[in-house]
Amino acid sequence: MKFPDTFHSHELLIAFSFFLLTLPLFSSSLPEGKGKEVPYYMTSDVKEVAGKSFDYIVVGGGTTGCPLAATLSDNFSVLLVERGGSPFGNPLVTDKRFFGFSLLQTDEYTSVAQSFISTDGVQNHRGRVLGGSSAINGGFYSRAREDFVKKAGWDEELVKKAYEWVESKVVFPPELTPWQSVVEFGLLEAGILPYNGYSLEHIEGTKIGGTAFDQCGKRHTSADLLEAGNPKNLVVLLNATVNNIIFSNNGKANESRAHGIRFIKSDGSSNHMHEAYLNKPGNSSTWGDVILSAGALGSPQLLLLSGIGPHDHLKDLNIPTIVDLQEVGEGMQDNPCIAKLVDTMPQKRLPEPPEVVGIADNFKFIIQAGVLPISSNASRMPIAAKLAFPISKGKLELDSTDPRQNPSIKFNYLAKEKDLHECVKMVQLLDKVTKSQSVSSFLGIKPQEKLMSNSDELRKLCKNNVRTFYHYHGGCIVGSVVDKDYRVYGVKGLRVIDGSTFQESPGTNPMATVMMLGRYQGVKLVEERREICN
Repeated sequence: MKFPDTFHSHELLIAFSFFLLTLPLFSSSLPEGKGKEVPYYMTSDVKEVAGKSFDYIVVGGGTTGCPLAATLSDNFSVLLVERGGSPFGNPLVTDKRFFGFSLLQTDEYTSVAQSFISTDGVQNHRGRVLGGSSAINGGFYSRAREDFVKKAGWDEELVKKAYEWVESKVVFPPELTPWQSVVEFGLLEAGILPYNGYSLEHIEGTKIGGTAFDQCGKRHTSADLLEAGNPKNLVVLLNATVNNIIFSNNGKANESRAHGIRFIKSDGSSNHMHEAYLNKPGNSSTWGDVILSAGALGSPQLLLLSGIGPHDHLKDLNIPTIVDLQEVGEGMQDNPCIAKLVDTMPQKRLPEPPEVVGIADNFKFIIQAGVLPISSNASRMPIAAKLAFPISKGKLELDSTDPRQNPSIKFNYLAKEKDLHECVKMVQLLDKVTKSQSVSSFLGIKPQEKLMSNSDELRKLCKNNVRTFYHYHGGCIVGSVVDKDYRVYGVKGLRVIDGSTFQESPGTNPMATVMMLGRYQGVKLVEERREICN
């Protein structure tokens, strides 16, 4: 059996996965972009920050780090360090019509998206800009389901308030395009029921989700949430990469405390180290924290670079061991994705982020569609399915002691037989959607009644065509690397608060929940400090 309209050729996989195209191919067609000015509390001058002290230091101005820093700044002085630059005024970030173009323009040090290839051979990207991946993703917003919140042990009422805080600032109901409406009907034709209309909840069936793009086609990222903070208490250092955490021994046997960070300029122009520190209060119990919110790759990478991780691995790289914590970098997962191109050839359609979703088979399968650019004047129309609960797990390790370089990462896509079995079922459902009357009529083609059924061929298709849905997580999992309050085991004054602590990707897309997590944990930290002071 042949699958002429699926990803079975290397060239097509490269095209859809946004493999590297050079900026000169399309830079002339992009406007300069005029957005809001960079706020006064943001700087790229490392000398303005070097040697100074703060109540909290947040490493990573991404999807979690921005709402976390904003919340803490209401009561404390906060330094937020982001390895990338500002998203404001950059059309690759802000303009809906350029959705996806940021993944076509990548370089070693300065692009808003940093590309990497896992050792599985799958192309991927991570955000490198204030706002993190919320500045380069599809902007689809959907909360985690109730079971996820209960399993995490979070305060359900506080979670609700944290979601609402985010939603009041950066989430909008979408105005469906014709293609998104067609996909919506295709999902229903395939039996993904009931129809739930517009909802921010993660519920089975077909629904319209929230979006980070407003009615004028402008993207709102987690960087916008910084506006809710106290600018007098907040310093945002851009284009600076944290090299490692500084520890000191507080006199007790084998007990180290984080008391600062070392950082370098991100652009590769200099390896000169600068330092910033935590304030030292009179009462040791009221110390603040260094908080890693650098993402599922960045946070475990920084722990390893700082000497927290498996001793033998650290020894190989001549990194002194602070804590022999074997689970750092373990439990890495990336939800397997299979995508099908429904158009027969590239066309000049405007890019479209996903706005509707099908959630099927007890939440196991997530199906969305968009229009994705492959060059300056051509795009393709994929419908993609994500396996929500894979059991295959991988590992993250250091390849280099340069924090600007990607770590080595293996996700082990579909390594477990159960995942492969579920992938076959998922592809069969995806096939029903792509061959629906609605999709076929929109494309002007005759509906194909024959569906994929050969199990061996479907297994082969899954193995050969698995790609990323960009929802990777793990590496600093709660209960293994951090406790329930996100404190790193074995040291004082260090926490990890981001998607690296998750054992599964929450909801349809994790953006909503990692934004919520920043607000939620910020409120919890303020309450914790208030109780100590009282």
